[in-house]
Amino acid sequence: MNEYRTHNCGELNEKNLGKEVKLSGWVQKIRNLGGMIFIDLRDQYGITQIVVSNEDLQNKVKEITTESSICVTGKVVERASKNAKISTGNIEIEACKIEVLGECKNILPFEVNTNQEVREDLRLEYRFLDLRNEKLHNNILLRSKILKTLRDKMDELGFCEIQTPILANSSPEGARDYLVPSRLHPGEFYALPQAPQQFKQLLMVSGFDKYYQIAPCFRDEDPRADRAPGEFYQLDFEMAYSTQEDVFKVIEEIVPYTFKKFTNWKVDEGEFIRIPYKEAMEKYGIDKPDLRNPLIIQDVTLCFANSEFKAFEGKTIKAIVVPNGAEQGRKFFDKITDFAVEEAGAKGLAWVKIDEQLNVQGGIAKFITDEIKQTLIKDYNVKANDSIFFIADEFATAQKIAGLVRIELGKRLELIEKNVYKFCWIVDFPMYELSDEGKIDFCHNPFSMPQGGLEALEKMNPLDILAYQYDLVCNGYEMASGAVRNHNPKIMVKAFEIAGYEEEEIKNRFGALYNAFQYGTPPHAGAAPGVDRMVMLIANSQNIREIIAFPKNKKARDLLMRAPSQVAPEQLKDVHINIEMSKNQ
Repeated sequence: MNEYRTHNCGELNEKNLGKEVKLSGWVQKIRNLGGMIFIDLRDQYGITQIVVSNEDLQNKVKEITTESSICVTGKVVERASKNAKISTGNIEIEACKIEVLGECKNILPFEVNTNQEVREDLRLEYRFLDLRNEKLHNNILLRSKILKTLRDKMDELGFCEIQTPILANSSPEGARDYLVPSRLHPGEFYALPQAPQQFKQLLMVSGFDKYYQIAPCFRDEDPRADRAPGEFYQLDFEMAYSTQEDVFKVIEEIVPYTFKKFTNWKVDEGEFIRIPYKEAMEKYGIDKPDLRNPLIIQDVTLCFANSEFKAFEGKTIKAIVVPNGAEQGRKFFDKITDFAVEEAGAKGLAWVKIDEQLNVQGGIAKFITDEIKQTLIKDYNVKANDSIFFIADEFATAQKIAGLVRIELGKRLELIEKNVYKFCWIVDFPMYELSDEGKIDFCHNPFSMPQGGLEALEKMNPLDILAYQYDLVCNGYEMASGAVRNHNPKIMVKAFEIAGYEEEEIKNRFGALYNAFQYGTPPHAGAAPGVDRMVMLIANSQNIREIIAFPKNKKARDLLMRAPSQVAPEQLKDVHINIEMSKNQ
């Protein structure tokens, strides 16, 4: 028999009446009614009410604080005042012995399992207490179940799990590396992998047909509500002799299966909608569109070619038509304008209403000629009682602002379809893009196969080349990213050359891949669904920190473990590092 318990707190019922049991858990609540004291005892499995009538035991209970860990021995009896809200609500334990196993301080930094609002930094500092809260605790248990489901499904599909190194080399994969100094090799550094990219491609060269792992990835990026700082996990997988279609089939089986297992929401099933990157930017202003939002962005630049409105002159003009939007008052339009200027970076936001007689009212109505109105009705599906929002700026800026305004309109007008997961593939990403400095750089993944192969790299404008790259999007979140890999050393050299890398630099930085590709490399492709975002979506959480056991805060600090922190001079000396603090620090 277990020394501390014979049963869990959430599993007792009328079948146990009359039995002596031993329970252990945390004191959630103590109610002293004079003749009797009641304790709500909680563990991971539920709550059981303990009734204490013995005077000696009552005196002992009066010294126990909430959130202390105790062990209770007693008889299961029928509860006089039943509680249908908990699974053990028909019984209670008549205590004959109580042992304090772990005493809790009298003053808690915050109350556990209440609706009390608590500052997030305080919750993170006392994360061990915060994790006792039912919702957060269940999120972590849900994460465990999802991980097991993913592993079981990958095994079923014939993938083998292989771990790849954490101490790796620096690689240009879109973010800053975390560097680890070497003690044995002065002045040299490992890098924590941003992804197992090179290793999984090497595994394909090594003859493994289908690889996967729940891989930790490390990127020095600024945190967001949907992105944990520093580290995250992904279901990383790769397949030899495969195409983009093969990858899509795997994800379209795994993802809906997993979502449907853990939610009662409606879940899209494969084949998922495919949207070319260019079309996504034109219609949604973003490459991770939330398809629950029915609003679409339209380009009306030609419609206003002869307009006298100076703010539109020489600009790309994007429009969002809101069905029945004319019913909104002036205050709504002012708030959307404020959002566009203060949050989206717009210089302004133009708008009009269309009344029941198709008259144009409000905003910039005086600049909407009858000719422009008829074009909007005929070519842009504008109807009576609609409202139209216009964004005018340089092409890329207008797209971006329109995308943000579309999202905000969907939220404020409550247009987002509820209780549904909508998936889509974003495909045909550009191979290259211009950096802020005007330099040609990789747009997505530098190890991707360009569409058209070597011929495209040699003959086409780099900015017109598309790649076999793809993202899976769910409800406005990028949930997976992948590509058909470049497995040809000639294509690899040319692709990197266009981005400014000499062949010798490629050999130095990616020597393992470059060398391996000389030895009969199979075509291969893969992807990596983000585990953290998957759990966040299934848990219907708005913050990724709520599904991670020990997350860092908005400033990338671990307040519980107090990391990052300074280390002893001897430790720095071991790894041959000398720190010089700037005057501003």
